[in-house]
Parts: sequence; structure tokens; C-alpha cells
Amino acid sequence: MSEMTQDARLKKSADAGRDSRSSVDSSRQNTDGTVLSVEERRAMFRNEWTQEALPQPPEVPGYHMCWLSTTNSYDPIHKRIRMGYEPVKADEIAGFGHFKMNSGEYEGYVAVNEMLLFKIPNEIYQVMMEEIHHYQPLDEEGKLRASAVLGQTDSNGKQLGMVEGDGFSSLASKTAVPNFI
Repeated sequence: MSEMTQDARLKKSADAGRDSRSSVDSSRQNTDGTVLSVEERRAMFRNEWTQEALPQPPEVPGYHMCWLSTTNSYDPIHKRIRMGYEPVKADEIAGFGHFKMNSGEYEGYVAVNEMLLFKIPNEIYQVMMEEIHHYQPLDEEGKLRASAVLGQTDSNGKQLGMVEGDGFSSLASKTAVPNFI
């Protein structure tokens, strides 16, 4: 090949209308027969190489899904079962058959290493979250407010309880219960 021909091939021309890679990628059609779109497949590949050890389960109408550890002695599985959590069978969720536990106490259920997939009805989950993340913190605020020294002064005449601004006045105030679902 002559040097002249090589130079002509490498030379950029102003009329070379190459599309950007992103415009070409978004127009590709999925031809392998799966139901994943190109963007969904890209997200799956991207997530496959991150350090996430547990897959994100699909939403199940009426239930909150979570992974629970079989090795946590502070929060054991039997405690969660008493609260209303139920283990999820591998055949309940499409695409999770390869996470099925093959032996032991939770045979047939979804598991990854020592983690088991559980579900709880949304109504019970909402009540639990209200108690743990709304009412208990309000009780703690009430205790802080009760022990606050509002209106008192120190030996220099500086008002106590106002050092960080007027934060004490809003403690234990009525707030709406958030929706945790």
C-alpha cells in the first residue's frame, strides 16, 4: 500500500457524518428474544460489575421486600418471623430461580450466601416504621425537651438552652406521620 493511500484513509474529512455512539446505541433493537431492552440490559451489565452482593428483588404488590441475615444474633430470623416477615420461595419471583437454596432449613427459598429474601405485608411494615422512625424519635425529643433548661440563665446571665439557636422550641412538636411504603 502506498503512503499516499494510507494518508488519504487516515485524513479526517469534514463531511464524514459519523453518528455519536449514544445515538447508535439507543436505536439498537433487542433481537435475542429476551424481554430486556437495550437500556435495561446495559443497566444489568453495569450492576453486574459493581460491588453489590445482593440482587435487587422486583416489587411485589402489597409487600415490602428485604434481605435478612441468618448469622445476625442481634436480629435473628425467628424474631422477624414473629413480626410478620415471610421467607420468599424461589418460584414466587421470576428470574430468581438460580438463587434457590438447595438444602437445609430454608430449602426452596431465595438465598445468597447467608442472606435470605423475606417479605412483609405493607400494612405491617408501615406500622413498624412509624414506631421505629417516627414515634420513638418523638419520645426521645420529648425527654430532651423535658430536661431542657429553657428560660434559665447561667452565672453570667446568659440564657441557657439558646446556645445553638432556637432548636429546643421545635422539639417534640406535632409532625405528620410519613408514609414509609
